[in-house]
Amino acid sequence: MTDERMLLRGDRLGLALTTAAHVGDYHRWENDPATILGYGTQLPQSIETRTAGYEAQARDDRRAAFEVVRLDDGAPVGLTVLRVDPAVRTAEFVMLLAPEARGHGFAADAAVLTLDWGFHLAALRMVWLKVLEPNARAIRAYERAGFRPAGRLRQAGWWRGEACDEVVMDAVRTDFPGPSRVPDA
Repeated sequence: MTDERMLLRGDRLGLALTTAAHVGDYHRWENDPATILGYGTQLPQSIETRTAGYEAQARDDRRAAFEVVRLDDGAPVGLTVLRVDPAVRTAEFVMLLAPEARGHGFAADAAVLTLDWGFHLAALRMVWLKVLEPNARAIRAYERAGFRPAGRLRQAGWWRGEACDEVVMDAVRTDFPGPSRVPDA
């Protein structure tokens, strides 16, 4: 991967600019059955729909999207997104990991890097997310990154054919674990 796409580096992962060249990877990750389960969606989407969605999302100035990249080999392993509400300086956080990247601790690392960007460069006051309550691995990863439970939306999600609660989690700057990875000017 070229360095001009890299935005922020951690120990194992970096945040890079997304690229249309990887839409096929993003599409594969999003249509993985475990991803569909974790997001609580029920329908896969075509590559044409995903490509059109990528193009529309790329024009949205309230959406900061990052490709999560392994630093040792430059391979993309996921996406994170901050959907910013500029009126109140908050953002919704969304993450997607490649199926083969799950179970390696990348979720917490990617969330920390994205929070670092959000708090130190985007000047956000708070970042929030929703996660399906049965997705205990995701909840643990988000907690390691600094998110805290903030509430629940009862029966708002769907998990393995059953309604379930969505847990709302948030992070504020004082919850952010560790030093910033943003380099000094």
